[in-house]
Amino acid sequence: MPDMNNKKLRIAAIAGDGIGLEVLPEGVRVVQAAAAKHGLELEFEYFEWASCDYYLKHGKMMPDDWFEQLKGFDSIFFGAVGWPEKVPDHISLWGSLLKFRREFDQYANIRPVRLFPGVPCPLANREPGDIDFIVVRENTEGEYSSLGGIMFENTENEFVLQESVFTRRGVDRILRFAFEMASKRERKHVTSATKSNGMAISMPYWDKRTEAMASQYPDISWDKQHIDILCARFVLQPERFDVVVASNLFGDILSDLGPACAGTIGIAPSANLNPERNFPSLFEPVHGSAPDIFGKNIANPIAMIWSGALMLEFLGQGDERFTAAHDEIITAIEQVIASGDVTPDLGGKHSTQEVGAAIAGRVSAAQ
Repeated sequence: MPDMNNKKLRIAAIAGDGIGLEVLPEGVRVVQAAAAKHGLELEFEYFEWASCDYYLKHGKMMPDDWFEQLKGFDSIFFGAVGWPEKVPDHISLWGSLLKFRREFDQYANIRPVRLFPGVPCPLANREPGDIDFIVVRENTEGEYSSLGGIMFENTENEFVLQESVFTRRGVDRILRFAFEMASKRERKHVTSATKSNGMAISMPYWDKRTEAMASQYPDISWDKQHIDILCARFVLQPERFDVVVASNLFGDILSDLGPACAGTIGIAPSANLNPERNFPSLFEPVHGSAPDIFGKNIANPIAMIWSGALMLEFLGQGDERFTAAHDEIITAIEQVIASGDVTPDLGGKHSTQEVGAAIAGRVSAAQ
């Protein structure tokens, strides 16, 4: 374990668009409260690009030297991106988040799914503890590629081709990450999302590599499930899952469905990891920029705050102070949700800032 004492960690804070501008400050507030309590040296630097307003001014989502500006940071704390009335979503996403994920090789997208006390669950007869699993999504290749094109555009013979890309290196490393994660969890089980009965080339290859990887982890149980029935079982049998590993597209779908099954996407966090730490990893809420509620001070900051807890855990590399900071943030989130002092999406009447302050206060007061 590396010595984290007296090391100042640099965090790039990027609010982005919409409610990202409102929830990011609350995430920073809580992370700083935990850092101050445990003597962690953190330095936040703020950037106004990777936003649609920046695009409208400059014709691009980020400056040309964005990579050089950010590569020296230890992590990126990101709010949300997108405002389709200003900039088409494919431009804003490909011009910012997808650049971060690919050029910083953030190939492991981690999205915890957990039912908290006080969050109404849409699934019948489910209680906290029944839903507690992690979706591990491949984040840099797969179905989300820029390979393809359009021929005979605007004619009756119009032809559209979109390629998927699965490399042995890319598939193996995300599978290895998932099995390693499962080895550290109590249930030690991996479920692989596939569709090899319909996608006759890429998914049989995915299955083959999964079986090969599983052979290296004899203490980890595993199964594979086709994406359609897997989605159904998220709803019908969420308690059966521990670590779910999936390709880019399937992981994207599952990591929204999972939090919805646990009551709300509004509190779901995510981590875009470069596990080798050659580049900064990025931590962001699963929810989008929600322009429709921007400016009302009702956005739920919990996903941003939970993402901050994930960031501290990753930055700490096993350092007990960072682990304690992570755990205290999660406990504070649980306590605030259970108290009912929450935003309207969870049935409360509190503002974004009030919820952030309540969680920060509980972190500071934790014994």
